[in-house]
Amino acid sequence: MRDRRCPRNCKTAPDRLEFRQRTRPRATGRSAGKARGPAVEPGDLGEPQGNEFLGTVGASAGEAQRVSKSDSRSFSPNVSLGLSGVITPLPPVTLILGGARSGKSRHAESLVDRHPGRRVYLATAEILDDEMAARVKAHRDRRDSDWKTVEEPLELSRALKAETEQGAAVLVDCLTLWLGNLLGKERDAEAEIAGLIDAVHQFGGPVVFVSNEVGLGIVPDNALARRFRDLAGILHQRLAEKADRVLFVAAGLPLTLK
Repeated sequence: MRDRRCPRNCKTAPDRLEFRQRTRPRATGRSAGKARGPAVEPGDLGEPQGNEFLGTVGASAGEAQRVSKSDSRSFSPNVSLGLSGVITPLPPVTLILGGARSGKSRHAESLVDRHPGRRVYLATAEILDDEMAARVKAHRDRRDSDWKTVEEPLELSRALKAETEQGAAVLVDCLTLWLGNLLGKERDAEAEIAGLIDAVHQFGGPVVFVSNEVGLGIVPDNALARRFRDLAGILHQRLAEKADRVLFVAAGLPLTLK
């Protein structure tokens, strides 16, 4: 049997297969940054450098630029870096879907945290028991102190117009709680959904909507729950059609749908 050579730098022998791996030194840590500027990706969270935290300015790797947090004011007096130390422009409307404890809210917070201006957390939940109070506290504790919190369980469109008037980025958490509130108050949910969809591109700043995907389980056993599920599906479809970006989060990992 004769030996045959592989084009991928390997050689075969009658009794075994050997691979020769070509390696090259890889710079790490501070030396990597000095030898060659790191490629900046849109989702790069940056690295601590000494006592400063580097940020990213720009939405694409080709145009992005790294700046230190202390120098961020040179770009605009209104620039305010969040916990991530990254500045990344947000599209006008983002919709993030996912199941319970999927990591969708945490991912949404990480996106809005990169907005260079004001950041608003628009909470639709009503604190009616100790369990909900604990959930709300956990969400607040992991956000930076410069976030403004607005609680609005029903008048979502009006609150969004008011809070984005000066270009603030608003995180709405969440749409399914808002929908449940509407049904609980016997409001016209279809009309409220239509009003929100019509107002989507009238906001003065970027909005990130978070919502629970409730249509992947079994069929609910009562009429109200089935109506809630159906309305949530309609809301998601109509908002996804208008949104610039749609993500689905599972096990903490964002999947891009649009």
